[in-house]
Amino acid sequence: MLKLDIVNKIASKLGLTKKLADQAVTMVFDEITSALKKGDSVLITGFGRFEVRPRKAREGVNPQNPTQKIKIPATKVPAFKAGKSLKALIAK
Repeated sequence: MLKLDIVNKIASKLGLTKKLADQAVTMVFDEITSALKKGDSVLITGFGRFEVRPRKAREGVNPQNPTQKIKIPATKVPAFKAGKSLKALIAK
């Protein structure tokens, strides 16, 4: 499913224009992104939690020269943990 599909479904279910539905969906994504940039987590009850997790520095292999080792620096990555309700719905 694409963002456009979500926008179209919201527009038809709520009787909104596609432009207004697109703005609403974009605003939700922007707010989640903004919170994650600040290091906050976003909990959507019944759905799950978006959060930022640290990834330690590690040694890797250069894909262009597998015999050469490279250092991969520490970084932060976005993560999602599904809530119990979502897990239960998918398991059915």
